[in-house]
Amino acid sequence: MWIGIDDTDSSEGMCTTFLVPEIIYSLGHDLIGFPRLVRLNPNIPWKTRGNAAVAIRIGKGYGKSRKVGEFRGKEIISYEKGKEIDDVGLLEKVMNIVERYAVLEDKKTSPGIIISKKKLDESIYWRAVRSVVYLKDIKIHIKDARYFGYKGGRGLIGAAAAIAWKPREKTYELIAYLPEDRWLHERFVDEDSVIEMDKNVKTTFENYDYRNRHVAIKPETRTPVLFGIRGKVPEDLERARLMVRSDPYIGYIIFETNQGTDDHLVRKKISEISPYDSVIVSGRVDSYPRVISGGHVIFRISDDSGSIDCAAYEKTREFREIVKSLVPGDMVTVFGSVKKYPGTINIEKMRVDSLADIYEKEIPRCPSCGRKMESAGNGKGYRCRRCGTFVKEIKYVKVEREIEKGFYQVPVIARRHLSKPIEFFQE
Repeated sequence: MWIGIDDTDSSEGMCTTFLVPEIIYSLGHDLIGFPRLVRLNPNIPWKTRGNAAVAIRIGKGYGKSRKVGEFRGKEIISYEKGKEIDDVGLLEKVMNIVERYAVLEDKKTSPGIIISKKKLDESIYWRAVRSVVYLKDIKIHIKDARYFGYKGGRGLIGAAAAIAWKPREKTYELIAYLPEDRWLHERFVDEDSVIEMDKNVKTTFENYDYRNRHVAIKPETRTPVLFGIRGKVPEDLERARLMVRSDPYIGYIIFETNQGTDDHLVRKKISEISPYDSVIVSGRVDSYPRVISGGHVIFRISDDSGSIDCAAYEKTREFREIVKSLVPGDMVTVFGSVKKYPGTINIEKMRVDSLADIYEKEIPRCPSCGRKMESAGNGKGYRCRRCGTFVKEIKYVKVEREIEKGFYQVPVIARRHLSKPIEFFQE
C-alpha cells in the first residue's frame, strides 16, 4: 500500500518529512523499501520552501530486512518485499496524524494525502519535476485511489509524484529530528564535527561550505529537522551520523531521494524556453558580464534560435567571479532555471566549452636603447622618448585567460537540492 503526502509544511516551520517516521511509528505496519523524499519543480511560485513530497510503501514485510532509522525508542526496519494489507480506515488514520502536525493556517499550504494500492504512472513524476501540473490532470490518475485534500488539495500533485517516481538515479538522505518542544528554538550542530565527517565519509556530499564557513546539513528555518546528511551509500550515512555532535534527537530515518540528480533539467534551444522551466542550454556569449544593483552578474548568450540573459545572483558568492571572466565569443553550456520574471536563466552550474582568443597591443622596447616605447597616437606606431627612435609596426600578443574550459558550480551555500554536483560528472 502506497501513502503519498505533500504540502504540510510552511515557509516558517514544520517539515513534511517528519510525518514519515511518525506514521510508521503510529500505524505499526511494516515498511517496504526505503521511504521517499522527492523534490519537485523548484521554480513553482506557490511552493513553501524546498518543494519536497514524501511517500512510503507499507504492508506485511518479508525477505531481506535492514534498519533504516530509529524513532521514539523503536528501530525502523525496512523489508525488501511486502504483502498487501487491508486499507480500511488507513486514510482516516493518516489524516489524524497530518492534522496534528500540518501548518493548515499558512495561506500557502494546501496539503494532500493519497492511499494507493498500486504504483502511479511514472509520467506524473516527470511532469511535476519539470513543468507546471494542475490538480485536474492528477485526479484522472488517482481515481482508483483513496485521497483527501485540504484547502483545495494542491498537495495531491506532489503526493502523486512521490508515489510515481521510478528512480533512474538516486541518492540518500539521513534526517535527524528534534523533540517537538525544541522545534522553534535555536539548534546546535557542532561545526568541527561536520568538517571531520565530511573529510572522512567520502560518499557524503554538500555537508559544509569551506569558503563561506557554512554548515549545510543544518536547516536555516525552525523545523523538526536537526540535521540532514546526504550521500550515495546508505550504510555510510549511519557512520556519518555517529560522527556529528549535536543536540539530542528523538530519532532519524534514511530516505531515498532524487536530490543531486538533475532530474529537473531538460536540454532546450533558447526559443523553446518557457517560464518555470529548468534547462540545459548551449550558446555563444554575446556580451561582457555586467554587475547590476544587488551585486547580481548578468550576461547574454545566443544560439541559432534566439538569445537570453543568464544570471549569477548575489547569493552565489564567489561563482560570480568565474562569470565575470567570460567574454563575447566564449562557448558555454548553462544549467539553470527560469522564473516568469525577469525571464533569465538562474545559473546552477556552467560548463565552459571553448574560450575565445583575446589579443592586446604589445608595447615594444626601443631597438636602440631598450627602453619601453610610448604610443605615437592612434594607429601611428610607437616612439622612444629617450632617443627618438620610431617604430611603425604594431604587434598584438595573445592574452592568457583567467578562466579554463570545464565545469563550474555555485557554492554549497547556494546550491539547489536537485542540482547534481559537478563531482558526480567526473566519477
